[in-house]
Amino acid sequence: MGRWEPNASGRLREAALDLYVERGFEQTTVAEIAARAGLTARTFFRHFADKREVLFAGSAELEQHLVDALVGAPAEASPMDAIGVALDAGAASLGGNRELSRRRRLVIAANGELQERELIKMTRLATALADGLRRRGVDEADARLAAEAGVSVFRVAFERWVTEPEERALPEVMRESFDRLRSLSR
Repeated sequence: MGRWEPNASGRLREAALDLYVERGFEQTTVAEIAARAGLTARTFFRHFADKREVLFAGSAELEQHLVDALVGAPAEASPMDAIGVALDAGAASLGGNRELSRRRRLVIAANGELQERELIKMTRLATALADGLRRRGVDEADARLAAEAGVSVFRVAFERWVTEPEERALPEVMRESFDRLRSLSR
């Protein structure tokens, strides 16, 4: 193994997903992930705290991206319209690799601990969006309700995107899901 090769993080992520799908999350070791990527376990730990982080790395950046979009929404936007702006930004950010997202979803769905971690991630996202709405002057109850609704749309749209047989862009599925929520309240 060479001392340095480009894209170690990406190679580790790809190797981990391959092994998680082939063997299962619990049955895969960090040493196996590193070996599959042509790297050392020490290199793995330079990029990820543990083998769960391979699946959740980038969560903080995604959260910040959504909050920045929400806060940057036009001042006259309603709380739900600001949430829509955030969802559009999230969909644009995540929608680049459907196959990777599908594989990630399969791994998480097969493991209770990972499902719990995903729910925690979604709860943190809802809290961050509610905080962003409060910074825009929205009262606590409305901010929380709009944020929770937005995260529900996010989850439903993402699930549809990775499971539907037809190839559609995530931003399209996200917008459609958001519009469906709005139509339910009429």
